[in-house]
Amino acid sequence: MTQNTGPREITTPFRPIPLDVPEGMKPNEFFNSTENLNDLVNNNGLLSNPENLLLYRKALGHSNIFDTSIIYNTSKTILNPLGRPVRRTQVPKGVKHVWNRMNQIIIEYMVEKFPDPKKHLLLAGEASLDSTWPLTSPGVPSIRMLHNHFIVFDQQQLKQAKIADTDNPNLTDGGQHSLFQAYMKDVYRQFMSNLDLKILKPMHTEDSQLKLTGYPQGLPCWEITGGVESLKNVRLWCEYDQVLKGFIDFYRTFFSQVSSRNSPVPKDSYFPKQIRSELLFNNDFLKTAKKIRKQCISDPRYANAIRWQPAFKQLIFRNDEGKLVVTISQNSIGNAITELLGVVVKRSPDAEAYEKAEPALIEKLLEVRQRLIEADLGDAIDTSSW
Repeated sequence: MTQNTGPREITTPFRPIPLDVPEGMKPNEFFNSTENLNDLVNNNGLLSNPENLLLYRKALGHSNIFDTSIIYNTSKTILNPLGRPVRRTQVPKGVKHVWNRMNQIIIEYMVEKFPDPKKHLLLAGEASLDSTWPLTSPGVPSIRMLHNHFIVFDQQQLKQAKIADTDNPNLTDGGQHSLFQAYMKDVYRQFMSNLDLKILKPMHTEDSQLKLTGYPQGLPCWEITGGVESLKNVRLWCEYDQVLKGFIDFYRTFFSQVSSRNSPVPKDSYFPKQIRSELLFNNDFLKTAKKIRKQCISDPRYANAIRWQPAFKQLIFRNDEGKLVVTISQNSIGNAITELLGVVVKRSPDAEAYEKAEPALIEKLLEVRQRLIEADLGDAIDTSSW
């Protein structure tokens, strides 16, 4: 590690969005509405398909080099925001099949267009967007619909950026994730190591960490053996789901114990036998649950900050050696996927600066859209910008 290793904070300009929030509504309430999704489609939509998957430009982006998302747009088919699928395990099989193919094509495009890991940092992933926040918190998700991110950062910009404050609440490992690492690292890793994985290979922390930022910090990571070609193998996406299922089981089991002493195996668990033998009979696991339970009882602020439902960030990123790596983390108060890799994005309203980067950004977005169209993954959307 270099002396300057540490999380980075970069500034990304954006064009202010001409949206008026109706009187009496909070911004996060409006952004969760069908009307906001109409704007997303009509002003920034790139492609849609019969499975209700929408590819769009990020109007409030993380990066102006390459930044796009796919959202499972159920805004008109499921009006109850709390009833919408918000993680991969809840998506219908047919939709997930198409979504995985879209992921494969977009990630392949990113690697092809930005082949040098020394010049560009690539990532693709999603975070939980359900009601895991306290309802009174300003961090309640704005759009409760599953969406993922495809982002490219300039490594030179990251190197020149200032070191971010490690106490920034939006840095994942500054949140409750430390519970898993500080008290239960061994049992957590052991539980996750029992997953039936053939393509994903466990990695040592020092091999997965980015030398510039030092992130991900201590998280379980897996190399995608075979690289980009393995993204075309349906088994890889099944294993990607296995990682999420293992994480959800661990999380639910732990916070069930925090909530109620000696709780049984959670209903609808994916790996009930492993939970019973490896978690509910593990002294470190149960000792930590007791510690957090007592703190919740005595400290109302701490109790209010607990995310009782599984809150996660899961992503694929390219490490310094050019390997594609999968990792997953407990989520923090922040919800930016970039923070998992030690990148904090400060968005700045600057239409002039954004317009300088816009032509090259849109050129790439339209290129990747064309590849998706040719693969029968959707139809183009016409907007005033393209």
